[in-house]
Amino acid sequence: MDVRIYQPAKNAMQSGRAKTNTWILEFMPIAAERADELMGWTGGGDTRKQLQMKFDSKELAIAFAKKKGLSYQVKEPKQRKLQIKSYADNFAYDRII
Repeated sequence: MDVRIYQPAKNAMQSGRAKTNTWILEFMPIAAERADELMGWTGGGDTRKQLQMKFDSKELAIAFAKKKGLSYQVKEPKQRKLQIKSYADNFAYDRII
């Protein structure tokens, strides 16, 4: 597998859903990272892992991967489960504490 295509998750620090409508294509690492002997930092020679391409739809990202001859894996986003609540439910007679 050369690339991974996914839709980014919502930022946990914000309540909005901005920047979650795009699809991201990113390359999988070719080699494992290694520790630098002098500084101790982790790094490697693979520069493709720094590249992220953004697309407006999943189909455009898949078409790009096919055009370039890359094998790909699509990770579908999880659907939100909405729990509809009302403020009055906090004071309901049959409320379970």
